[in-house]
Amino acid sequence: MSNRYPDYDVLRKRQGPSWNEPSRRVVDRRLAVPRENAFFSATQRRTLEALCDRIVPQPKDRPPIPVAALVQLKVAEGRGDGYRDARLPPLQQAWPLGLDALDSDAQLRHQRGFAELAAAEQDALITAMQRDELKGDAWQNVPAAVFFSHRVVHDISAAYYSHPTAWNELGFGGPASPRGYVRLAEDSRDGWEAAEAHPGAEAKARKLNRHVR
Repeated sequence: MSNRYPDYDVLRKRQGPSWNEPSRRVVDRRLAVPRENAFFSATQRRTLEALCDRIVPQPKDRPPIPVAALVQLKVAEGRGDGYRDARLPPLQQAWPLGLDALDSDAQLRHQRGFAELAAAEQDALITAMQRDELKGDAWQNVPAAVFFSHRVVHDISAAYYSHPTAWNELGFGGPASPRGYVRLAEDSRDGWEAAEAHPGAEAKARKLNRHVR
């Protein structure tokens, strides 16, 4: 992945006018999310980690975002979205059920758990889940495609993009509370937002991003 915002670090805003104390506490909690398994079974956690690696592959040139740990925190705390597809059980039931069912299908097809499969085999199972082609008893009549769209894609992508490392990749300034965003139109940005680097303009973007607060 090319670095569109070279030298930009959203955490430099921590003590500036962009973030207030509640914002700092939220960000600090995400940075300190516990990595150890605390809700899922050992097999479920391995399946979740492998699933996260396929849904949001991460570059090798930086420390990885702890996506599985962030998903686990949401599930362990029962932080729902304020709505739920009636075909899915509640959050704390849906994730263990879906992970067990995906692992069961991996065992049926390959005689190995999902986390032990090659990337191509994992991708094939994920595609089958998305197409609602997984119909094993372990799904307990929950449509695999609904679990994929409402839990897998939703929760994993939200966890990834909730982390400051992902904000750096997007040039996102974070919550910006109490400062707020003003220029919300397409291709416009507030003066304190990160400058995107275009081919041949990386040095200029680095200079601008060093001064973003």
